[in-house]
Amino acid sequence: MNKAINWFTTFLSLFIGISVSGQQASSGSNKSLLWSITGHNLKKPSFLFGTIHLICIDDYLWTPKMKECLNKSDNVCFELNLADPSVMAQVAIGLVDSSGKNLEDYFTQDQFKLLKKYINDSLGMNISLFNKMKPIALQSIFSSSGLNCTNPTSYEDSIMKTAQASGKQISGLEDPEEQITALEKIPIDSVVVQLMDEMLNNQKSDSEYNKLIAAYKSQDLPLLYQLITTSSEPGDELGVLLEDRNKKWISRMSNKMNQSSVFFAVGAGHLWGDTGVITLLRKAGYTVKPLK
Repeated sequence: MNKAINWFTTFLSLFIGISVSGQQASSGSNKSLLWSITGHNLKKPSFLFGTIHLICIDDYLWTPKMKECLNKSDNVCFELNLADPSVMAQVAIGLVDSSGKNLEDYFTQDQFKLLKKYINDSLGMNISLFNKMKPIALQSIFSSSGLNCTNPTSYEDSIMKTAQASGKQISGLEDPEEQITALEKIPIDSVVVQLMDEMLNNQKSDSEYNKLIAAYKSQDLPLLYQLITTSSEPGDELGVLLEDRNKKWISRMSNKMNQSSVFFAVGAGHLWGDTGVITLLRKAGYTVKPLK
């Protein structure tokens, strides 16, 4: 179960973090994962960086400008405070199904048989490891099976280690309960349908993920938007969850930026769209510009 939990905490926001609503015109100036935040009486600039929470080392993109902005920031802020051991413990607790049901209870007999075989064949794990976990946990774990490498890396982990080495304070925009609560708003039936679709259409999922990685490496936020919104998943309910989270973050980001220069590292999909963080920050009075 610990292995499953580790995967989930790394991938917790992957398909939420790259699910966006609203659209802006694409241009070369929009093709950046790194943005400066200035104005609105800020004494020092802060920075916004879009991550993919797990990626193959060969696909890992980290430019001199990204390194420079991280180094000049006073503090680092993720979606969750990953430097706090209690956060991981809370996530682990949040993954456990306290309703009294086992994982098997959410699937038909045939569905569970397929699930058992898939987990064994694709992940090399026994389904009993997930017996007390919520079905939504499997969504993130399945995402990792699309990675064509044995030792993926995490942007959050790399950024956190750099921040800790230089004595920067690390914080989060949300607490674990908020993220778990948001995920729990997704109907169980919808989660089951998505899981079945991923198992039955694995090649299609791999192809879509490869396109996503290519768009990410080219720092093309509008293309990331297009790839996600033209995909058959995730469900429409995730758009609402994303909007709510983005709107909630703005005041929290403002409070942090008023105190010091912050390097915000969140899922890349949170950046784009009419209700994306970039647009919401601009509406709040900040100047947000792409950096190369």
